[in-house]
Amino acid sequence: MHRVLVVDDEENIRHLLLVTLKKAGFEPTAAPGAKEAMGLLAAERFGVVISDVRMPGMDGRELLAATRDLEHPPYVIMMSAYGGGEMALQCVKDGAYDYFNKPFRPDEVVLLLRKVTEREQLRTENRRLRKELDERLGFGAIVGRSEAMESIFATVSKIAPYKTTVLLTGESGTGKELLARAIHDHSDRGSGPLVPVNCGAIPENLLESELFGHMKGSFTGATRDKPGLFQEAHAGTIFLDEIGELPVSLQVKLLRVLEDDQIRPVGATATTKVDVRVIAATSRDLEARVKTGDFREDLFYRLNVMRIRIPPLRERAEDATALVAHFIERFNERFGRTVVGLDPDAMEGVLAYRWPGNVRELENGIERAMILSDGDRLPLDAFPPTVRDALTSGTPRERDDGDLSIKRRVASLEAELIQRALEKTDGNRTHACRLLEISHRALLYKMKDYGIDVPSRRSQ
Repeated sequence: MHRVLVVDDEENIRHLLLVTLKKAGFEPTAAPGAKEAMGLLAAERFGVVISDVRMPGMDGRELLAATRDLEHPPYVIMMSAYGGGEMALQCVKDGAYDYFNKPFRPDEVVLLLRKVTEREQLRTENRRLRKELDERLGFGAIVGRSEAMESIFATVSKIAPYKTTVLLTGESGTGKELLARAIHDHSDRGSGPLVPVNCGAIPENLLESELFGHMKGSFTGATRDKPGLFQEAHAGTIFLDEIGELPVSLQVKLLRVLEDDQIRPVGATATTKVDVRVIAATSRDLEARVKTGDFREDLFYRLNVMRIRIPPLRERAEDATALVAHFIERFNERFGRTVVGLDPDAMEGVLAYRWPGNVRELENGIERAMILSDGDRLPLDAFPPTVRDALTSGTPRERDDGDLSIKRRVASLEAELIQRALEKTDGNRTHACRLLEISHRALLYKMKDYGIDVPSRRSQ
């Protein structure tokens, strides 16, 4: 990040920036135009490019666009003697980190470069910490620190190396496809394809052809042989999402694939051997569908070799805080924001709401709040009304006594969360503070206010 490329057709500007940046400890290089700059960028790596907007031939905005195709794109800061607010805004929209006008104060340029350096250091540290976490847990795409999720991670680690069929169950939005990808990535098939299929999204009359392929002339419009998704997944994994929606007519054909690893494309007279691991998922009650005749019993037992249930978010509230931090980090990077967390009442609302859409709904809620808010903490009023209602109503689980007092409802929610944290930590107040994200003194005051008494069996 200390290597800076200065691009300007005015020699005096280049000289001033070179002298200023060298005094500040940077390693500047100068180019008189954008084409010369592209030659330097192709041969060397620079952390920052400072470029004039208006230059003969290739201008600064064309240079900005060209830097995106580099293997290691630099931060680009634009400058101009002609621009104003609209020019600055357009440059930032085009991908520039920032913009300043000529004439400029040297100390302002140095301060801007130091901000860029600090930002890149933070990004590098975040990547390092994320990599360490991925290496330690092995499930970087899945966020979860609850006992239920830790148990799932342990199970996945055990079953991933084997070709055994896996059935993932859980409500919509719990992360079944992410878990399927984790199983695939941790298997010896990880270098092969992972082919996801939503069995409920493909019309029934096309599903067989999509899954198993077809031969030329097998039906109107079949102008050539077409391999199916099972063939695309050869030497890898196929993920059959919403398996409960699979038509009964195709269930027997899927059973044949599971039993002898062979498929028959539509219109074919012979079977084709495939080497595919099958991971299925459903949000439906397959046992109930077996009883009603909508799902074959033999297929159910063949799929149900190893079942993993992903609990809904409301059953693992301790994961909610980790997920909030995860999504804030993701949207900070996407939107160029520096949000650090939620206002206290917003976090209480998140914990009070039951999230029927699970992790997907929480992600959408955080994205909405990031878009609608301006500060470094997300306020309650930036979240959907359902989250706000959950706080003002205590919880949406039972709300039939007509009490609309926010003060009493917040107090009730605090008491409930403290009691649950103390129960989870077996009365250890220090550990409970970490779960609640409050100080030990605040916990003691609140326990006294709410009349919560915990036996001191363990070290406090």
